[in-house]
Amino acid sequence: MTTSHPPQSPAKTRRELCKHPQVQIVSRDEDAEYVECKECGEVFESSELKDMALEDAKSSDLDSAEEI
Repeated sequence: MTTSHPPQSPAKTRRELCKHPQVQIVSRDEDAEYVECKECGEVFESSELKDMALEDAKSSDLDSAEEI
């Protein structure tokens, strides 16, 4: 028996591909700051944005090392 996966919504696909180039602060707490991406609308903690940037840098470094 095969199982079928439900089709992904375009919004979810865009969020996965979005690099969050423009964000705005939507809330501040004592310990955290929350931002919203102006491109895809995702809301997340600002520290996650820094983590995403570091992961992207690491993956691009690995990609260029593999090409050599």
